[in-house]
Amino acid sequence: MARVLVPLAQGCEELEAVTIIDLLRRAGIEVITASLDGDTITASRGVRLVADVGLDEVVDDDFDMVVLPGGLPGADHLNADARIHALLNRMADAGRYTAAICAAPKVLADAGLLDGHQATAYPGVLDGVAEPSFFLSSEAVVRDAAVITSRGPGTAMDFALTLIDVLEGADARQVVEDALVRPAPTA
Repeated sequence: MARVLVPLAQGCEELEAVTIIDLLRRAGIEVITASLDGDTITASRGVRLVADVGLDEVVDDDFDMVVLPGGLPGADHLNADARIHALLNRMADAGRYTAAICAAPKVLADAGLLDGHQATAYPGVLDGVAEPSFFLSSEAVVRDAAVITSRGPGTAMDFALTLIDVLEGADARQVVEDALVRPAPTA
């Protein structure tokens, strides 16, 4: 069974965090939520989330993937945390997956993990990155090697389903997606 860490920072985007956690758990993936500070996180729109553990309890554990929810100021808090940067670099060095949505791809960029990769993010978030060495896409979800990025709250479900596909395969993704009763795309 795959094991995924979802760090939760004050001001994270709740729709993204909850969608990621929920869908991955529906696929039977072990998801550990870890707060940067304290047990309770107040998300960007005032929703209160309770993390499974504090980040210090699991920061040195092994994970198959780390997924960063976006939102502001949540992504800024993730980006300012040296533990997150060290964890992301350790994951990349081990060839493990790093994933981020919305404003959180900036954390991957600042950690140097987008270098040479194609990525996407919330419009404008990566514009201020000095001399970007990555290729910016407007796709909803972009997977480039072990780096997976997505645009924002509206793409959270597709992002989470992509993470399931990567970790557990297309069949697991299809089982979860069928149970969601998503409407067929319209032309």
